[in-house]
Amino acid sequence: MELFYRLAADAVVIAHMAYVLFVIVGFVLTLIGCALRWQWIRNPWFRGVHLAMILIVVAEAWLGITCPLTTWEHQLRELAGGEVYQGAFIAKLVHDWLFYDAPPWVFMMLYTLFGAGVLVTFFVAPPMWKRRSPDV
Repeated sequence: MELFYRLAADAVVIAHMAYVLFVIVGFVLTLIGCALRWQWIRNPWFRGVHLAMILIVVAEAWLGITCPLTTWEHQLRELAGGEVYQGAFIAKLVHDWLFYDAPPWVFMMLYTLFGAGVLVTFFVAPPMWKRRSPDV
């Protein structure tokens, strides 16, 4: 059973990394898309999900809430035998990439600035719903 919990914890870390990468890469692609006038960056579903994801992170930081994915990973690692950060090589690498040692205010400031940047793109290149063609 320990192997199951360890693999589940590794999967949570990889999902966490995917979340972070979506937020970061989505922002970078939106900025590039603004400059190059890519139309796909105006997709309201992509932009809405992207904004919601960073706003969740900002809200967690301001409210002092530990990310549920982090909590879940720690619980699974404890169930796997109490070694909180031991796991597969890739999961360990991803974990080390995701978590830094800095005061909470640093993260709150960074997340807030990042979230503000994402929000600014809504004014620079607002999402656009496709217009329905009139019935003929």
